[in-house]
Amino acid sequence: MELDAKDRSILLLLQENARISNAEIARRIELAPSAVFQRIRKLEEAEVIQGYEARIDPRPLGFGLVAFVRVQTGEGASAPEITGALGRLPVVQEIHRVVGEDCFFVKVRVEDTGALADLLDRQIQPIPGVATTKTTIVLTTSKETRALPLDGHPSAPPSLD
Repeated sequence: MELDAKDRSILLLLQENARISNAEIARRIELAPSAVFQRIRKLEEAEVIQGYEARIDPRPLGFGLVAFVRVQTGEGASAPEITGALGRLPVVQEIHRVVGEDCFFVKVRVEDTGALADLLDRQIQPIPGVATTKTTIVLTTSKETRALPLDGHPSAPPSLD
């Protein structure tokens, strides 16, 4: 799907606030609300927009520890089976298949180090095909976002004017 400047502006506004109304988007980018509605519908159908979600602070809910688990697989391991098993674990937030010494980088968010140990020992390491894991615990997070630099300048903040 080819995106024009209006599509990019719509996406920037939705990244900033997914609850913004079509009328407000229309006012800001100078389109009719019906045209905004149609554009959003097309972006959803093309899966450029994959969903809408609330950003929730995990700490008050008891998920204060973030870790990255590097997974190495053994002979005959099936990547789809491993990613399927990892994906069924509710505390797994991201799974990345990578090339290099490790096969997967997995981002997990758990209550504490005890929960992390339990996750590794009882849920990840027993997955068929998992040979070894190496874990890095996050001390602080300075930036965490899914927003994309849609204005074409990765180092510059998005402009909606």
